[in-house]
Amino acid sequence: MSNLYSLAIGVGTKNSSGEWLEVFYPAPILNPEQALSDIFIASLGLTAGDIEPDNKQLTSLHTALNQNGYSELAAAVEQLAASSRPVVAVLLTEDSPPSSVPQGYLKLHLLSHRLVKPHGTDLTGIFGVLKNVAWTSVGAIDINELPIRMLQARMAGQPLSVDCVDKFPKMVDYIVPSGVRIADTSRVRLGAYVGEGTTVMHEGFINFNAGAEGPNMIEGRVSAGVFCGAGSDVGGGASIMGTLSGGGSMVISMGEKCLLGANAGLGIPLGDRCTLEAGLYITAGTVVTMLDDQKQVSGKVKARDLSSKSDLLFRRNSVTGTVECLTNQTAVELNSALHSSN
Repeated sequence: MSNLYSLAIGVGTKNSSGEWLEVFYPAPILNPEQALSDIFIASLGLTAGDIEPDNKQLTSLHTALNQNGYSELAAAVEQLAASSRPVVAVLLTEDSPPSSVPQGYLKLHLLSHRLVKPHGTDLTGIFGVLKNVAWTSVGAIDINELPIRMLQARMAGQPLSVDCVDKFPKMVDYIVPSGVRIADTSRVRLGAYVGEGTTVMHEGFINFNAGAEGPNMIEGRVSAGVFCGAGSDVGGGASIMGTLSGGGSMVISMGEKCLLGANAGLGIPLGDRCTLEAGLYITAGTVVTMLDDQKQVSGKVKARDLSSKSDLLFRRNSVTGTVECLTNQTAVELNSALHSSN
């Protein structure tokens, strides 16, 4: 059999009807080597999809992993086998849309473990696959079961605290990537890609299937589908339009060493070393007046015509209100002291 696309084994939570709510994978693997794929297939009797292995299958998997030099993964399987929580293994033969909660969570883990970048794995239909869940102080609870669980908790003198109700949990409850700072962890969803050296300040937000190459400063909103290149800065209150919020089929991104000024908005992909003036919102249909090297008008274009071009400065003329574009003379440089110690 050819190599698998991805495999993982983890532990999760079900509702009272036996439906999966969420899954934690300690060590998901992308493109596993043939020997490891064969071990999982032989031990679990599964060639594709997901399975809830019994103790005999877990013991077989643990033994085979140890015998073939996969000691760290074997140790994780041993711990899972001793757990009273439901265990699940997922084997994906190809990068196809997730068809179950365990498969959807594996895809989100691949992103936050930095094994794939945004748009690097197929998430088609994931909203329909994942359940809306109450994320509480005692873990995930089916929202239909929340009232009785809240009553039971209060009767026991331990009231539940509900952090949010959502399909996507916060990333750091599953993965804390190396070399990052996140001031408010609730604002980074599982499935975000947060690159080494990135700082996400209190008002920064990174959605699933979005992120930053690192190092980056994120003080604004990075919407679903958006990826920011290394050394770029998303200023306070700034927003990058995603495909879930009106971006349509155009993939919005920032290249390297770009600056999105405070309270600015971006609705086109930028190349490298571009700057958007504070407070300026650019969408694909924005009419932009082009200026030459002498800052004289050389023509007008729609902003979409400047997509992915580098070394541009976008600004609004403070007298006429016209949106102007000229060659960017300087590239943004992040404060190295803020990122070197992450």
